Amino acid sequence: MTRFDYDLFVIGAGSAGVRAARVATGFGARVAVAEADRPGGTCVIRGCVPKKLLVYAAHFREDLEDAAAYGWTTDATFSWPTLIANKDREIARLEDIYRTLLKSAGVSLHEGRAMLVDPHTVEIAARRYTAQHVLVATGGRPVRPDIPGAGLAITSDEAFQLAELPSRVLIVGGGYVGVEFGGIFHGLGAEVTIAYRGEQILRGFDDDVRHHLHDELVRKKLDVRLQRDLRSIERRGDGSLAATLVTAGTSQQLEVDAVMFATGRQPVTAGLGLEAAGVRLDAHGAVIVDEYSRSSVPHIHAVGDVTNRVALTPVAIREGAAVATTLFGGRRVAVDHRDVPHAVFGQPPVGTVGLSEAAASAAYESVDVYTATFRPLKYTLSGRNERTLVKLVVDAASQRVVGAHMVGPDAPEIIQGIAIAVKAGLTKEQFDATVAIHPTAAEEFVTLRDKRAARR
Repeated sequence: MTRFDYDLFVIGAGSAGVRAARVATGFGARVAVAEADRPGGTCVIRGCVPKKLLVYAAHFREDLEDAAAYGWTTDATFSWPTLIANKDREIARLEDIYRTLLKSAGVSLHEGRAMLVDPHTVEIAARRYTAQHVLVATGGRPVRPDIPGAGLAITSDEAFQLAELPSRVLIVGGGYVGVEFGGIFHGLGAEVTIAYRGEQILRGFDDDVRHHLHDELVRKKLDVRLQRDLRSIERRGDGSLAATLVTAGTSQQLEVDAVMFATGRQPVTAGLGLEAAGVRLDAHGAVIVDEYSRSSVPHIHAVGDVTNRVALTPVAIREGAAVATTLFGGRRVAVDHRDVPHAVFGQPPVGTVGLSEAAASAAYESVDVYTATFRPLKYTLSGRNERTLVKLVVDAASQRVVGAHMVGPDAPEIIQGIAIAVKAGLTKEQFDATVAIHPTAAEEFVTLRDKRAARR
């Protein structure tokens, strides 16, 4: 019988890889993890966590403005270097926690770039290790469009380490990252332009959510330019950047201090030796897996963004735990990717779970839609002109709530609770039977009464 160095070798010490490793050792497996950068992965080091810290920082401007209406007098100034230094300190603390978690679980951490030499052998810095099972959890990286001057732009990776806050920023892309960083830079004092080639931001989200958020961004004085393509970037003599945008055959030049690509992410699979080991990849380089995250090579699995399924950290964590349980826990576990809640930490933020109105109309014969918009109570004294949207999408036949959507303060926190109800299959009647907490924005979800048929 072949004796392997490890029962499981995980490539990537991000959230998914670390969870898989810890669960596997809990079942008694011998586990190693390789990490080419810093333990914690995208989410902890250059993704969800530092982004949320910057979102908090950016929102203080409006909070301080609103404070005057509540009797507070403020004379605050903002320091980008202070924010970044404090952010870096917190991220270093979290990285140390990840290292400690691996060590306390008995996981061997190998720092360096790993690649498969053969289906059971991993090489790191000229040393080779064998494993009965391999888990690929290398995540994704930002996409840089192939245009003249692309090297002059930054991505979300570099945005967290800028030496100073740019005064004028062009963000290319209208998805999660573009909307979130648009709010961050704007809130911290920069002039922000968001250029997106599509007809509306947040492709894939409910149409009411997309249009409502667009209107709120414009109301906040962000310059949102739809159906625009970036053709080139040039450095000017004064150090600024000239970005050429094209729409309907005409071009415009925009002078900015920074261009940020928010044009999607791609799986990190190049140079891992996957194809040579027999692992099938799709056209985007993602590992093709089955419901148990198993690749075309039965003992090689993949989880998280590298599989291009649902690219969210909590989903990746569940996938990692499911693989470890399937391999070493004595039962097969598949992750249910339906009704996964999503959040966009823009300003205002978005929370959503379940089906959009359009998706529900395609899935069900008849759909009821309930919506409400209102000004949050907090803004009634300050007079801030911002409105919240809440929306429920209901299968008319069963009256099951199949989608819930919100744009406004605390939307992600509120939708996390609503997601339990949607996942459990609760009906509109059960929502209505729930007593409201007053005064809150969340109470709107249990007091919605005005119904319309879904648009088709």
